[in-house]
Amino acid sequence: MRRVCFQLQVKPERIEEYAERHAAVWPDMLRALKRSGWHNYSLFLREDGLLIGYVEVESLEEAQAAMEAEEVNARWQAEMGEFFVDLEGARPDTGFLELKEVFHLEDQLATADGGGAG
Repeated sequence: MRRVCFQLQVKPERIEEYAERHAAVWPDMLRALKRSGWHNYSLFLREDGLLIGYVEVESLEEAQAAMEAEEVNARWQAEMGEFFVDLEGARPDTGFLELKEVFHLEDQLATADGGGAG
C-alpha cells in the first residue's frame, strides 16, 4: 500500500465553509472513494488555509482514474474547485502538490530489526 501526502491551499475567506462541507461529505462521494481504493484518507486544515491530505492507495493513478469514472466525483470536484488557490485550471483531486515521504517509523524499524541492529 502506497502512502500519499498532498498539499493544497484553501482561500482564506472560504476556510470555514470548506471545513463545514467536509463535516458531512455526501454519502455517495464517501462510497465512491471507498470503491475506488482510497483507504485511511484524512484531510488536515491549518488556520491559514493550508490543507494537507493523506491517503493510502495501491496506486494513486489507478485510484484517481477510478474516481474519474464516478459521476459523483465530477459534481464534487466542480463544487470544491472554487475553494482553492493556484489550481491553474486543474481539479482539486488532480491539481494538488504531492509531498515526498522522507521518514516512516514502521519501515525503518522493520529494516533495523531485520538487519540485526538492536
